[in-house]
Amino acid sequence: MIQWFRQLDELLRGKITSPDRLVEGRVELPLRRFVPLAVLLGATYGFFMGWYALSLYLSKTTQDAACCWQAVACIIKLPALFLLTLVVTFPSLYVFNALVGCRLSFTATLRLLVGAVVVNVAVAASLGPILGFFTLSTTSYSFMVLLNVVLLAVAGFVALAFLLHTLCRLAAPPTPARPVAPEVPEPVSAQPDSRASFELHRKPGPLERLPTGVPEQGLGQARTIFQVWVLIYGLVGAQMGWLLRPFVGNPNMPFEWLRSRQGNFFQAVVTHAQHLLDVP
Repeated sequence: MIQWFRQLDELLRGKITSPDRLVEGRVELPLRRFVPLAVLLGATYGFFMGWYALSLYLSKTTQDAACCWQAVACIIKLPALFLLTLVVTFPSLYVFNALVGCRLSFTATLRLLVGAVVVNVAVAASLGPILGFFTLSTTSYSFMVLLNVVLLAVAGFVALAFLLHTLCRLAAPPTPARPVAPEVPEPVSAQPDSRASFELHRKPGPLERLPTGVPEQGLGQARTIFQVWVLIYGLVGAQMGWLLRPFVGNPNMPFEWLRSRQGNFFQAVVTHAQHLLDVP
């Protein structure tokens, strides 16, 4: 378990997706560790999401003990939301990559997308305490639904930024190795200061742009792939969340693992916003 979080730290700090480790389109991200990690982090956010139903029951706002089942459902369905969305959208990104000649193989594409999902749920899990704080501060169902939408959107944008920057690094041609020159001691006055030395040897973070001077050839293709796929991913993710609802749990409705397929995600967001603002 400690090794899992150590590798998560390397992913978040950009060590796994650094340019020198993306040579020949390889993504060194072990699925046997990161898939369970995605489930664990998704369940962590689901745990905080389930606080709303538990808080209503513990405060006696509702006497329905099924609120406890709603909390369990959140823990199960949050990881399912991200992994099922990945399963549905993975073939499209792989085909788009292949059509434009990207260096990613089938396995490397899968590993990259799992990495993006892990970044997504890691950011969401880090926002969980904020969700828990507001859960204990309000009983407004519409507010909690919209707050979850906002927090998950923030986590999603960070994950998509991670994906875009990694695709750009993969699309950039590898820098040819320079011949090694013999080491010549420099005068003391010519030695770089500690800050310059740190910047020289520091590995770029996963959300940093490519440094100035890196060839831009192929980056346009990576951005095109990203723009098309992000539209698909967003629509599928929103509809998948709608199919797996309820997540927060309406206190005025009985507990259900899944609800009927009426309406859609965007209509529900507008309805909750109107209800929160008392817009007729």
